[in-house]
Amino acid sequence: MMDAKNSVPTEAAWSSSASDALYGVSNWGMGLFGIDAAGRLCVKSAFGAEETSVPLPEIIAGIEQRGHPMPVLLRVENFLDTRIAYLHNTFRAAIEARDYRGQYRGVFPVKVNQQCQVIEEITRFGAPYGHGLEAGSKAELVLALANMSRQGLLILNGYKDREFIDLGLWAHKLGYRCFFVVESPQELDLLIECSAAMKVRPHIGARIKVSAKVSGMWTETSGDRSSFGLSSVQLLNMVHTLRAHKMLDCLELLHCHLGSQIPRLDDIRAGINEACRYYASLVKAGAPMGYLDVGGGLAVDYSGMCNGEEYSRDYDMEQYCDAVVVCIKNVLDPLKISHPHIVTESGRATVAHASMLLFNVIDVMRFDSADSAVTESALQQYATVLRPLRELIAEAQGASQGGASLYARALEERDAVRQAFQEGEINLEARAAAEEMFLTLAHQVLRQGEGSGLTPEEFQRLHESLADIYYANMSVFQSLPDTWAIGQKFPVVPLQRLHQKPERNAIIADLTCDCDGNLDSFILAGGEQSTLPLHQLQKGEDYYLGVFMIGAYQETLGDIHNLFGDTHVISIRLNADGSFDIRKEISGDTIADVLGYVHYKPDELFEKMRSSAEAGVKNAQISLRERQEFLRQFSSALDGYTYYR
Repeated sequence: MMDAKNSVPTEAAWSSSASDALYGVSNWGMGLFGIDAAGRLCVKSAFGAEETSVPLPEIIAGIEQRGHPMPVLLRVENFLDTRIAYLHNTFRAAIEARDYRGQYRGVFPVKVNQQCQVIEEITRFGAPYGHGLEAGSKAELVLALANMSRQGLLILNGYKDREFIDLGLWAHKLGYRCFFVVESPQELDLLIECSAAMKVRPHIGARIKVSAKVSGMWTETSGDRSSFGLSSVQLLNMVHTLRAHKMLDCLELLHCHLGSQIPRLDDIRAGINEACRYYASLVKAGAPMGYLDVGGGLAVDYSGMCNGEEYSRDYDMEQYCDAVVVCIKNVLDPLKISHPHIVTESGRATVAHASMLLFNVIDVMRFDSADSAVTESALQQYATVLRPLRELIAEAQGASQGGASLYARALEERDAVRQAFQEGEINLEARAAAEEMFLTLAHQVLRQGEGSGLTPEEFQRLHESLADIYYANMSVFQSLPDTWAIGQKFPVVPLQRLHQKPERNAIIADLTCDCDGNLDSFILAGGEQSTLPLHQLQKGEDYYLGVFMIGAYQETLGDIHNLFGDTHVISIRLNADGSFDIRKEISGDTIADVLGYVHYKPDELFEKMRSSAEAGVKNAQISLRERQEFLRQFSSALDGYTYYR
């Protein structure tokens, strides 16, 4: 945990580079984001030896001029292209450097982001690389078949019923390189039966449970208690079953999945080493094999610290690819087993950077003392009650240290005033005056920093209790479900004024009126912090924030909590001349849309309101003109955005 009092440059020394260091943009941004001299956060893309940079505030202006107010989910198509190319080129370099005799075959797991625009761009740009898809349900298989080229692998994971298998077998007949990854013994029996009925000899894979446990937040797919995959006994029985049906030659792929977002490279090495032993055993049992699918796990560095913690990783892409290649060679070369084609299902590393949530701040609650409640009448009428706090403030005035004891006494005096209010001994004006005086003293103690004498834990609690609350025009539950569900942290950065020192410390609350609907843990300057440095709001200026690296899972997992529906979705492509094209615009949900999701009929709701308004006219509660205005506003609300305009 970082100390609440950051060591940051002074206002005079502040620059865009200071903000870059504070928010870690260059670290987690992977060269895709930067801050210009005017203090604007930019998205960047390379075009050969040249690089273009487009400020996000300019993109927001273009979006809003096209009738799409904040919040907006922004996708940058270039980023998907960049990540796919980087993944393939890095694996190919590792394969060449290590004299590896298999190929790399990338696969994108559809479950990570099923959005049409994402899948279409991945399959379009990935086609020359032979980049395939992984489907874990019938619905995902349908969209995969409709989008991918026949050059890529189609990996079928998850539990499969007859309809799923039959559809996959038809894909096989149509020329797709389709692998049925067997997850359970019952599934194998059904696959054999369906294959015989359709006279197809399928490409079969076996998913095994790797006993190696990995660190990180998403590890339940590894270890003996994993819900998916075959045990060593079940794998051996699968070999016997396939041999008995004269189908052992169909077994060509071994699949394992250690987990998503694996932070430590040694854990990846351990899992791949174990998987290679299974692979070698299948080869010696007579299966032709040829493909080793090591699943997902390639982490992205949300913090940018490259330290192997939950929100980071202790390796880069080059080290990951080299480790996979070397691990396989080290196990199989002494056994004189041919190198398999390497398959990875890297989803998070492919799409995380490509999507970002952009939103405006609509209000702020500050916990400063404005002395507005400290009136002379209150001070005179309740002088005895308020005198101790006044004396403590005077004692702390100008003191550079020793505030801990004053703060402890002030807490006691404030609580005594609250008790007196509850018992009816003082009025509201006196209580408000006491609260303002307490805040005055608390801020004086906070300014003393280490000299206050508070323990680090006490100082942190004081810092948090005085932080602003910035109210954001968005829903955490809808757009950032991993934040409230599992405490995932994403980079959060202001989009403008980054050449100025952020003067306030804040948490971010959303529109949902729910205690979990906030962001109150941030990764800054190399560590976790409970508040985010932000700029003071200025009258007449829209203040924008962005939450970054949310392309993996967040769009798929979002719900309609508080009936805040889908945001507007805008896809852009950056151009070499520094301009950008808006490629696709999808309007966010209207109120009528989200009410329909929970089985209300907007026409019926309007009819109820029409009847109610008509009754109001009859009862002389409203006029005919007022009836029309009310119904106009009700109809407009049904057709309107679920977020603030």
